[in-house]
Amino acid sequence: MGIHPQNIGKTMDHGFAGSYARQPDMIVGTRPAGGTEQLLFGVPLKYDGDGKVVLMGVDSAAADFVGVASREIKGSLNYLDQSMGSYAPGEAVSVFQRGCINVKCQNGTPKLGAPVYVRVATDPAIPTAEVGGFEAVEASTAAESVRLENCQWAGPADANGIAEIRIMTIQNA
Repeated sequence: MGIHPQNIGKTMDHGFAGSYARQPDMIVGTRPAGGTEQLLFGVPLKYDGDGKVVLMGVDSAAADFVGVASREIKGSLNYLDQSMGSYAPGEAVSVFQRGCINVKCQNGTPKLGAPVYVRVATDPAIPTAEVGGFEAVEASTAAESVRLENCQWAGPADANGIAEIRIMTIQNA
């Protein structure tokens, strides 16, 4: 009797933001969440003045990048929407610091080896681009985005805008 493999669809999606994409070259640390906002899975993080991780955003520099909020240990609390997990202030955050991880690309078309940017200011011309989001193109002005020198896109995005980034080196311990 022969083996009858099945394939549903023509391509596989990348998965959810904050999910690791490859093993074993990955380093994930644990840091407390600071600030007052929820940290969604797959967002870029930096340290606040107390050594807690917060969302990169206004007044962030490329050198501030610590890693990406990952779903390494914690899962979504909503069964019907697995892509929207988050960490509350004070919780232990899995911070993905090196390796390949899936993130949402909110602007541009990711390409293998292309630079990764984080939006640090709003742009009225792109109302859907949120501060703290990953992008595949430089913003129209230098003050609106920062290039993460230790990261690059590892391929194109899927139909949901989820793409893989490669964090090549740890920038901040």
